[in-house]
Amino acid sequence: MKLATTTGDFFEYCRDYKECVRLACEAGFRYLDLSMYVIMEDDPLLLREDFRAYAKELKDYVASFGATFVQAHSPGGNPLLTDGSEKRLLDATIRSIEVCGELGIPNIVVHAGYLPGISKEEAFARNKQFYEKLFPAMEKNNVNVLCENSTRANMGDIYYTNTGADMKEFVAYVNHPLFHACWDTGHANCEGSQYDEMMCLGKDLYAVHINDNRGAQDEHIIPYLGTVNMDEILHALKELNFSGPFTFESGSSLRPSKYWLGFRHGFERDTRLAEPQLFMQEALEKLMFDIGVYMLKAYDCYEE
Repeated sequence: MKLATTTGDFFEYCRDYKECVRLACEAGFRYLDLSMYVIMEDDPLLLREDFRAYAKELKDYVASFGATFVQAHSPGGNPLLTDGSEKRLLDATIRSIEVCGELGIPNIVVHAGYLPGISKEEAFARNKQFYEKLFPAMEKNNVNVLCENSTRANMGDIYYTNTGADMKEFVAYVNHPLFHACWDTGHANCEGSQYDEMMCLGKDLYAVHINDNRGAQDEHIIPYLGTVNMDEILHALKELNFSGPFTFESGSSLRPSKYWLGFRHGFERDTRLAEPQLFMQEALEKLMFDIGVYMLKAYDCYEE
């Protein structure tokens, strides 16, 4: 398997696609997941009319490190809302698929939506309507769109496809040859053991987000800092003959002072130590690369 990580690892430190690429490559990574999760002000990929020219620049820049993009993440948001934000999200999501077409990225993760109080059946129907709006862009650009599992730790009592069985059922319900699944190991860890859940996905497992947590919150930390059993992950991937990249999404091991899972205690007199620094993330990125190489070599599946 190719070892990859997301460019989002460095988003807290530099909001520039090229700079995030450089920092990930300097840590050793040669396969990258392009994160478009946060729409930046005057975003050169998601908001500019000349995005194709910038995409070409970015593709050439990545190639200068001997690297390549292998998957992507679409902008975050809730497509089932009806407050006006859903139109901007839909436009940005379609654009992110077009970006993948320009960069030759085969797979992009696009989160399903959610609403309190609706049944599984209604969630399936409403989300299918959303994904159907992406079909023309998917087909034109030959890009697979992947739904992703979540967890009750994030969603509470709101229905979401948290299990492998439900994801498999939803993929069949959407019923499009370019629609498949991404498995997030951190989300799954909050639910419990995940080998059987991954096996449920079978041939529809097209991508993974490898991250860890301590079982109670969706922390997105580096493996071995939490309780995810990486042996069951590797066994499932090998038994499924998974051919995609082994992609880290573990960029939150260092938390900013105001983080969605909880704010750091404040001290008004001084804040000089309130925020993690870039040099810390650079060191963790290199450690994460080394851990990934170790794990894949242990299972004789590391691909240069």
